[in-house]
Amino acid sequence: MTQSKAILGLRVAGYTYPHMKFFVTFQMPHTGLDAWMQLPEETRKEQEQQMQDEWNAWMSEHKDVITETAGVGKPKRITAEGIEDARNDLMMYSFVEAESLEAAADMFKNHPHFGIPGGVIEVMSVNKDIS
Repeated sequence: MTQSKAILGLRVAGYTYPHMKFFVTFQMPHTGLDAWMQLPEETRKEQEQQMQDEWNAWMSEHKDVITETAGVGKPKRITAEGIEDARNDLMMYSFVEAESLEAAADMFKNHPHFGIPGGVIEVMSVNKDIS
């Protein structure tokens, strides 16, 4: 069985090949985060709790295909000129397993992250062989 058949999640001779792995990014324009932080603390906390409850419910429903999820911190940008503080739109990431890119993307339809103004989710396949 070739690698290409294995990553398609095919069932051959009674064996189901593993699903593909996908990298998922959860993004929000950093300008939106600045505006969010200007909301009254009580309003922010209420909305955060609602989003957290919705997020936890979504995670629970998809726990069998999520292999890792975490938040990200402030980035450093490294160029030929040196290292500097940076800012981007990334908030969190996940690794998930699915049979195809389309199937992986489909599981994020109606995700609670879209409750964040300007929220974006990107899904891409993980290529372990980068040689």
